[in-house]
Amino acid sequence: MLSRFKICIVTPAPPGSLHGNRFTALRWANFLNKLGHRIDIQENWSHQACDVLIALHALRSHQAIQAFKTAFPNRPVILILTGTDLYRDLESHPEVLISMAMADQIVTLQAQALELIPLKYRAKASVIYQSMPALNRQCPPKNSFLVSIIGHLRPEKDPFCIVRALPSIPAQSRLRVVHIGQAMDQDMAIQAQDAVSSEKRYQWLGKLTHAQTMRWLTRSHLMVISSLMEGGAHVVSEAASIGIPIIASKIAGNIGLLGSDYDGYFPVQDHQQLAKLILRAESDQSFYQQLTQQVQDRQNLFKPDEEHFAIAALIAKLSI
Repeated sequence: MLSRFKICIVTPAPPGSLHGNRFTALRWANFLNKLGHRIDIQENWSHQACDVLIALHALRSHQAIQAFKTAFPNRPVILILTGTDLYRDLESHPEVLISMAMADQIVTLQAQALELIPLKYRAKASVIYQSMPALNRQCPPKNSFLVSIIGHLRPEKDPFCIVRALPSIPAQSRLRVVHIGQAMDQDMAIQAQDAVSSEKRYQWLGKLTHAQTMRWLTRSHLMVISSLMEGGAHVVSEAASIGIPIIASKIAGNIGLLGSDYDGYFPVQDHQQLAKLILRAESDQSFYQQLTQQVQDRQNLFKPDEEHFAIAALIAKLSI
């Protein structure tokens, strides 16, 4: 008989937050509820008794992990590593390694991240890809080459790499860029508004609902992700699941989702190479079909049943 547990999920992202960590917490809560467990999502552990603590963010949830292990030394902690844990904080904050040491299981959201986990902790680490319910790809517009960029405007995303790329794309291109995401500060909002004013091919839609965002994505010819760091962006899983070709910055978080042999990478912050890849995808049908096939080949990784099974298997590993 399957045991039912009370599970606390700790994420530093508060209710209503636009950060991916909040959405990851909600997704895990949904899967765990379906398995019959009782779930409570908190910003910090409130010292209530629970059977399992799931912590997102090794640095920002470090105190919660430490307090839980002090109160319940024999109860398990699952640590879900974020992009900032791996690609910013690991080298400069010892709390990240201490959180790894205290965790009973470590989860990454893409395969490349495993290489950064110290060997002594790697045996308790696993990859669980974020899934996407099946959505049908819609017919893209015939009078333009629609490129979507999905992500809130903050420095880690290098959100205006596409704006810097546009002058290198000739006027005869049918390119139309739609950027979806909320500006996370006033400076970002001003830059986006300036880009809209100066470049007629660029449209900033701001924050949309997920359903509205998916309507844009499903009818796009292409999606661009230009981030400087990612733990494993859900929007990459979403685009791949739909079958939308992706032009991606060549960072570990994207390589871990799309594979090392994917043909749609450009060097980080290199807007000229980004422009060349977009133009090639628009003008070279064989290249476009190659990218399409490559994302379709990754689709099995992002199926909800696979994520559900992986989370269930992870819980089953715990000694409770």
